Amino acid sequence: MLLPPVRKALLQGVSRSCCRLFSKSQESCSSGRKGLVLGIYERENVKDDGTYLTAAGELFDSTVSGKLRDMLALSGPPLKKGKTRALYGLHQDFSTVVVVGLGKKDAGVNDQEHWNESKENIRAAVSTGCRVVQDLEIPCVEVDPCGDAQAAAEGAVLGLFEYNELKQKKKKPIDAQLHGSNEKEAWQKGVLYAEGQNLARWLMEAPANLITPIKFAELIDQKLRETGGNVTVHIRSQSWIEEQQMGAFLSVAKGSDEPPVFLEIHYNGSSITKELPLVLVGKGVTFDSGGISLKPSSGMDAMRGDMGGAATICSTIVTAVALKLPINIIGLAPLCENMPGGKANKPGDVIKAKNGKTIQVDNTDAEGRLLLADALCYAHKFDSRALINAATLTGAMDVALGSAATGVFTNSSWLWTHLYEASIVTGDRVWRMPLFQHFTKQVTESQLADLNNIGKHSKSGGACTAAAFLKEFVTMPHWAHLDIAGVMANKDEVSYLRKGMSGRPTRTLVEFATRLSWDKQNV
Repeated sequence: MLLPPVRKALLQGVSRSCCRLFSKSQESCSSGRKGLVLGIYERENVKDDGTYLTAAGELFDSTVSGKLRDMLALSGPPLKKGKTRALYGLHQDFSTVVVVGLGKKDAGVNDQEHWNESKENIRAAVSTGCRVVQDLEIPCVEVDPCGDAQAAAEGAVLGLFEYNELKQKKKKPIDAQLHGSNEKEAWQKGVLYAEGQNLARWLMEAPANLITPIKFAELIDQKLRETGGNVTVHIRSQSWIEEQQMGAFLSVAKGSDEPPVFLEIHYNGSSITKELPLVLVGKGVTFDSGGISLKPSSGMDAMRGDMGGAATICSTIVTAVALKLPINIIGLAPLCENMPGGKANKPGDVIKAKNGKTIQVDNTDAEGRLLLADALCYAHKFDSRALINAATLTGAMDVALGSAATGVFTNSSWLWTHLYEASIVTGDRVWRMPLFQHFTKQVTESQLADLNNIGKHSKSGGACTAAAFLKEFVTMPHWAHLDIAGVMANKDEVSYLRKGMSGRPTRTLVEFATRLSWDKQNV
């Protein structure tokens, strides 16, 4: 009899923690102990003996009569990119000053890396500096904007995030603030971008017994209510899903005792009444055991994050609302578990999707595409400017690109260009993958049905055949499928994210929506 009260208490704690994640504003640092993070650029050449501080660093150095430069010269060699040096006793307002290496000044866009290197250097350096201050248990840190306050804010907020809701021993919380007052708007924009990604990280990291389909939907509903804006949320029950004849989605859900939920969000931010919306669809498998095609037990715990698609698209909408973007967005998230219950799909079963196409299910662990098939069909009831779905869909995507970039499969060069340009700015990269007819043939030549959920050559091009499968449920001219399986988690690849679920590519989707809101021309 103890289990229900314990679970209820945990869920209440989860709700409160989620609410704290996405604050509308931050209070100023108190008069207590404070740290300061300042940036410094690399020397132009080996013979150069100058110290290249940022504008904020120069101003601080002048207030301490040149002591900052003196201590840097005395304390060690010039700082390389990403390295830090903690200095003490420089200023009465700051118990610790952490100087961080920003790399080359004006590095700009790196055409080989396909990102803005200056912004990435700032994110990485600031996150490292803030963690040094946190480790010293200083409750507040002021951050040098380093020439790009938005990137600095993203580095600070992303770098300090850690999921520790269920631990008794936690790191001391730290409040990151802008040093100076010239770039407050850009700083706040960076805070909102980063908190949006942190919301997705939080949802993906939380254990599956706490983030069930209905709990996920309720948390997003709660978050949107707190954020404000012209938003309508529909939490659709199993009976509604049955009425919509979403047979593919239901076939996955029936293996679990947790009832499925279809989450539908409408954000109307545009002042133009009839402006076509951006439609976002996210795979929401809150736990994926693989079903009858059971996954190996090693690493299965990470499958609590298999709702990463739903987490990123919902967090994108929450962020768009917080930013008050002048755009209309519709979010759709089919939510369920994939479990090997007595009613679960069996290999060889044939099911029918919402559009009437039959699907032979040869592998029950290829379930995400079944959810998305019905959700994409439903998405076509809305006239839209673009349709984007995100899903931790295939291990093959991780094999192909690892955590370097999100794989994008699209029928639209216009859509690809906008996503790619957004990713250069955020540093959360995307890479275009093929939608060849070669892969379509593999999923449409099925022994028992119209389609096969893994294709006749299941071990080859798995990410591509999965995308080809989804394409069978899309008729819109501007559609993109984002396979985020490779970027689902972070080990140490992205230095400004701690180990764990990454929440990628939330910031890229937010940046894409921001750019789309500027472009009022119909595509």
